[in-house]
Amino acid sequence: MAAIALTIAGSDSGGGAGIQADLKAMSALGVYGASVITAVTAQNTCAVTAVHGIPTQVIRAQIDAVLGDLDVKAIKIGMLATPEIIGVVADAIAGFDGPIVLDPVMVAKSGDALLAAEAIGALRRLLVPRASVLTPNLPEAARLLETNDAGPLNEVTAQGRALVALGADAVLMKGGHASGAICHDLLVGPEGVLAELTAPRLATKNTHGTGCTLSSAIAAGLAKGLTLKSAVQEAHTYLQGAIIAADDLQVGQGHGPVHHFHRVWPA
Repeated sequence: MAAIALTIAGSDSGGGAGIQADLKAMSALGVYGASVITAVTAQNTCAVTAVHGIPTQVIRAQIDAVLGDLDVKAIKIGMLATPEIIGVVADAIAGFDGPIVLDPVMVAKSGDALLAAEAIGALRRLLVPRASVLTPNLPEAARLLETNDAGPLNEVTAQGRALVALGADAVLMKGGHASGAICHDLLVGPEGVLAELTAPRLATKNTHGTGCTLSSAIAAGLAKGLTLKSAVQEAHTYLQGAIIAADDLQVGQGHGPVHHFHRVWPA
């Protein structure tokens, strides 16, 4: 029987991020992916030119349809856009008792906003406490905590623990926005760092959808029954391979996507 994971997120018409990236990552890791679309974006590797939020009753209906039939083992939550969408998602998954990966998507790789400023409080209040693991980059962590971006690793750890204090079981503080030759991702729990994952910082512009891909890969691992540490490690290794192979795809003129199927077919 296939392990099933559900992604609740926005659609990226360019195929590199959002629902499309989530389903690609889940499939690449041997997990059946179901989806609930929260918003439709007109998007490519250069810009987001339009965003249309799906009516909340349709979002609720999608979640009810999937959870009412499929044996979902893990949920990944991505772009939610508005306080109203956050509220309906939180209510619809209230009875789900499996692991939840929350990727607090705020800004696209192009720099375009994907979360309304007034929605950050609702995200912090309604969904962060439901997260088995929260996966912010450093700017997203800072906005959730209403502070400045963390610098040294001790500040990254402190912000991770502050986010755990908001109710998340664990936080993966992603170091892609930091500087230095080595990228550090810290998995933080109530007592401090649970795991540190490192990789060389690659000189590439093709990193569109990395956050979506990583969080979905973690959800895939959890759906397969891996521990959180093992799921994060598997996802980190998978994403590094997808970034290394990204330049070979040559998709678009801006920030191109990672190669989700680098283990299956060469570009």
